[in-house]
Parts: sequence; C-alpha cells; structure tokens
Amino acid sequence: MRDADGAERALLAFLESNAEISNSEAFARDLGVDHELLAGTIKSLHGFGFIEAKDVRRESWELTEEGLVYSRNGSPEVQVFDAVPAGGISREDLQRKLDDSVFSIGFRKAMSNKWLETKPLVSRKVLKVEDVVKQQLLDVKDGKNLSAADIDALKKRKLIVPKVWKAYSITKGANYAPTRTKAATEVTREMLLKETWSEVAFKPYNFQALGQPTEGGHLHPLLKVRTKFRQIFLEMGFEEMPTNNFVESSFWNFDALFQPQQHPARDSHDTFFLKSPCKTQTFPEDYLERVKTIHEQGGFGSIGYMYDWKREEAEKNVLRTHTTAVSSRMLYKLAQDGFVPKRYFSIDRVFRNEAVDRTHLAEFHQIEGLICDKGLTLGDLIGVLNDFFSRLGMKKLRFKPAYNPYTEPSMEIFRQVYPLYGSYHEQLNKWVEVGNSGMFRPEMLLPMGLPDDVSVIAWGLSLERPTMILYGIDNIRDLFGHKVDLKLIKSNPICRLGM
Repeated sequence: MRDADGAERALLAFLESNAEISNSEAFARDLGVDHELLAGTIKSLHGFGFIEAKDVRRESWELTEEGLVYSRNGSPEVQVFDAVPAGGISREDLQRKLDDSVFSIGFRKAMSNKWLETKPLVSRKVLKVEDVVKQQLLDVKDGKNLSAADIDALKKRKLIVPKVWKAYSITKGANYAPTRTKAATEVTREMLLKETWSEVAFKPYNFQALGQPTEGGHLHPLLKVRTKFRQIFLEMGFEEMPTNNFVESSFWNFDALFQPQQHPARDSHDTFFLKSPCKTQTFPEDYLERVKTIHEQGGFGSIGYMYDWKREEAEKNVLRTHTTAVSSRMLYKLAQDGFVPKRYFSIDRVFRNEAVDRTHLAEFHQIEGLICDKGLTLGDLIGVLNDFFSRLGMKKLRFKPAYNPYTEPSMEIFRQVYPLYGSYHEQLNKWVEVGNSGMFRPEMLLPMGLPDDVSVIAWGLSLERPTMILYGIDNIRDLFGHKVDLKLIKSNPICRLGM
C-alpha cells in the first residue's frame, strides 16, 4: 500500500494525461490505498488550488444481519409454510421444528397472507408460494433498484438500512502542476546566511486567519449578576455590610433575631453545626442577658416565648444560614455607636443542610437589603421594594402576608413580568414569588439599644435563581459547584438586567 506522498504523485500524474477522475473511491482501489488516506490528500491539493474536487454522494441500501440470514434461508413466512407437511401439523409441533423468532414472525405473516389455516391442525391453504421477500433482499444485495413500496416494506421489517457512499470527482485546478513543491512557511537562518530566501516560494500569508485564543481570566455568571445587584444597591444609597464570617454563633444567627431555640431551623437536618471550634464563649454579656429575658419573659409589649433559654444552645457555632446574622451584628453596633439612619446591603454565601437537586444546593448566595430609620412603616417598605425591583425590570409586584420569626408584619413578594426569576405566564395565569420581606420585630431591635421610634425594613432574595434564568440554565449544579462546564464560564454573555 502506498503512502500519502505516493498517492499524491499518482493523482497529479494521472491528471496530467487525463481530464478527470470521476470516482475517487475507484481510483483509490486501483492504487491500492485506503480511500480515507486519499481523501486527505485530495482536500490538501484542493485547498492549494492544484485540483478542483467536488463531492459525489450516492445513497443505497444494505442488508441488516437479519436480512442477510433471510436472503440465504428464505423469509420467515416461507420457512413456516415449507415446514407444514401435506397432512397438516399441530401448532406446537410446528413451533418445535423452527427457531422461536422465525416461527413467531413467520406464522403471523403466513396467516395474514392466507397461506395457512388452523382447523384444527395447521395446514396449507395454497399449494405453492413464492418467496418475494428473499428475492427482494437478493436484489438489494446485488445493487438492483426496488420500488419505493418494496423499500418501505423491507425498512419497516428492519431487514435493510440506508448506506451513504461518499467520494470525489477531480479535475485540474487553477494552480495545477504535475508535482507539488511545498511552500516554505518561514524564513530560516540558513536562508539568510546563504541568501537563498529570494529564490524560495513562500506560503501566502493568511490575514483572515484567527490567532490562538488568549488564555486570560473569565468572569463567572454569578459574579456578573452580583455586580449588577451591587450597583443597584449603591445607586440607591446603600452601604455594603462586611460578610467575611461564614461561621457564626447560634446567638447571632438565631437568638439575636428573636428565633426560639426549639425552632426547626436549629435542627442538624437544616443547619451545619461545627465540631471544632464547636462553641463561641465571648458575647456582649449585657446584651445577651436582654436577649435571654426577651425570649423567656418577653418585654416591650411582648410575652416572649415563655421557655427556659439555654446559653449552651446560643454558644453553638454554625455555618451561617442567612446573611441576616450579619444584619443583627450591624444593627447592634449601630445602637452602641449612636443611632443614625442607615441603609445596608449584603450579597454573600450562606449554608443550609438541604438535599441537593436541580434547584437546591447546600450553599448558595443571599441578597439582603435593609433600611434603619425613625418612623418607617409598611408603606415605606412597599415603596422601596417597588423602586428596587423596578430597576431589575419588575414593574408589577404583589404582596402576600407571611410569617417570619424576626419580622412582623412580613410579606412575600410576587412579580408579574418575565425577565427574571420565574414569572407571570400568560398561559399559566399565575404570580410567582421572588423574595421575602418585612419589618424587624421590636423584640429584636429594642434589646440592642435602638431608640423606641426606630424601625427597620428589610427584604431578601437569592442570587442563583435570577442568574439561572438570565443565562438559560435549568440545573443549579451547572451554574455553581464542581460540575460547572468551563466553556460556560469562558463564553457566557454580558449580563443585562431590566427591560
């Protein structure tokens, strides 16, 4: 068998005295080379203009393995017919004479063709049959043409499959030459020393060719959407809270938020508890005592939860379940430093001991905003929410009463338009929840030392859900975690929120 260079020389030499190679597959067979090897040579010569190559494509049919068996042994229906003796035979004895597959297919076909009857034995109704199917299979094998109806019938029985034949027809190209001298691709040191570079034919420079892709950093879709949310908060005059503590004590994560110690969220099935260090023992003691009192006995018009509050529960360290733990620290610090109106926000990671599925992970990002000022009402909260969400393209909102341990009143936020989060869908006629909100309870704020007339309005939503919708991702594991496709990170579009 010749190599690629030998095939190239033979092809160019043949065209020197012949106008065309009509079938490259037959030419390869005559040369004794593999057609795939010759096809590579043809593409190369065509690219440099030595030859003109046109695709030659022909579709034909070939027998399946089952079809090959029937072309030798006859179709199942004829095999069954031939197995029936002149005096008849019981169905059970007939089945024993044949393969199971031949009998099951052939008996049904022979009966539908009205070749056999069963009264009571299986017997012939006709003296002789012609094996049309076998002859059709032999015709296909020999490359003969069949009618469309016959082809369709054999196809349905899975006795034939399509076969595509591909080759080239070849003629001389604009740059044809009996032999090809490969052009040089670069000026070498030897060419310069011997001054032979002017005599060398160089490969034309392709100014349209793309260079190697640069390997640089790429922004993750979550970072792009996070940047947009952060920009909206800053435009609205909010100050970003420090969220660098992934580990919090149960005191700041639960107790300071007036969340009772028997609340289901404190169960190990919902929260990650740390083994080392398992406890925090340093607290602002006077504040801790006020929190203990509000839980056990109430105060400020509240009756509390009326249970025995345990310090050891408050000392347990957890991976924070929400960034509201950061909000509780910031509000306490604000009370100690001397109250001034504030607008805070945070966007960072939180952790929940949840089962992982296409919409849930054990860690995700929470977006939180809060405003602390005197005289704030539920109307202020609704107004700020309309302003905030309108900057995201959500023009129509609805609010539904809800329950949270540390906000009263509390509201779920629903939206109507699509660009983000699930939506009001014309066909479904349905409003979809996009976030949660409320006013922090006096039982949370007053033990911190904030003035009686200070209110805090707050809301929260996730970061992953809007990012998934913006980028057309339906499984959260394809967005965040070790299963993320790096191609998504390298080629994702610029994030644009709003309508």
